[in-house]
Amino acid sequence: MRLDEHRIVVALGGNAILRSKQLNSYTEQYDNIRRTCEQIVQLIAEGYQPVLTHGNGPQVGTLLIQNEAASHLVPAVPLDVCGAETQGQIGYMIQQALKNALRARGLARPVASIVTQVLVDADDPAFATPVKPIGPFLPRAVAEQRMRDKREVWTEVDARGWRKLVPSPQPLGIVEVDVVHALLDVGAVVIACGGGGVPVLRRPDGRFEGVEAVVDKDSAAARLALEVRAAALLILTDVPGVAVDFGKPTQQFLRRVTLSELEGLLVREPFSAGSMGPKVRAAYRFVHDGGGQATICALEDALEGVRGRAGTLVVPNDAMQLSFQM
Repeated sequence: MRLDEHRIVVALGGNAILRSKQLNSYTEQYDNIRRTCEQIVQLIAEGYQPVLTHGNGPQVGTLLIQNEAASHLVPAVPLDVCGAETQGQIGYMIQQALKNALRARGLARPVASIVTQVLVDADDPAFATPVKPIGPFLPRAVAEQRMRDKREVWTEVDARGWRKLVPSPQPLGIVEVDVVHALLDVGAVVIACGGGGVPVLRRPDGRFEGVEAVVDKDSAAARLALEVRAAALLILTDVPGVAVDFGKPTQQFLRRVTLSELEGLLVREPFSAGSMGPKVRAAYRFVHDGGGQATICALEDALEGVRGRAGTLVVPNDAMQLSFQM
């Protein structure tokens, strides 16, 4: 696969849109996105062509809470529609903030967001074991009724109550990738696969059909990066990089790691399934399947991360040796 050396997929972590302890208001989200877009403009000014992806967990959660609260007034919308709605919502904010930031730097680029469908397999084992919690916390009695009446899967999380679980299948392909390519070919900055994209099945007659599931956003970013032939995958988060022995006196941050070295770490290191684990596995998958390099770094280190000077850099086996930074 021939890679485009200027093209990078930038996966924006949750802190790019909503910081901890914030209330998920539009004003807070837009202010965070505005600051994030200043980092993206630095990449564009250096000659990179970014394709942006983003999370949508809090925003989908808000819609599901609204669904629950207003269910006696209006019909609830299914989860795949909630995902599509939040792609439009967040895409609009990024488009506007990025256009404003580009204008302030004297740069002219078209910006477009794509409501993206992501193909998944109906036989994916994830459909037999839902693990992704979504939506509001509800009392045990309500959860048990939903499990009886609707055959949903619920689990008791903590003192706040029970939450619904949905499958998290692997992404097989990006349905709108041809549209993404067309926009990139005319120099656009594209926002795609927001929240992991809307998971869809392809039926035997060729029809696409939405499914109640959530695709991990970092896995979708890696799939998108491969399909647009990006030279790099940049996963932006709220920590300096990937740490082994996280939270222990022996904690160390990885600086550069090859695929083989990362395979060994994945065997012994219990990277959190809810935070760093998906990012590490997405970085591994991108490089393993033919991508150039993957970097996991702090949002404010985006440019230095692409240059390999910040964060954790994952590279092919023949590139360099593992190093640590305290």
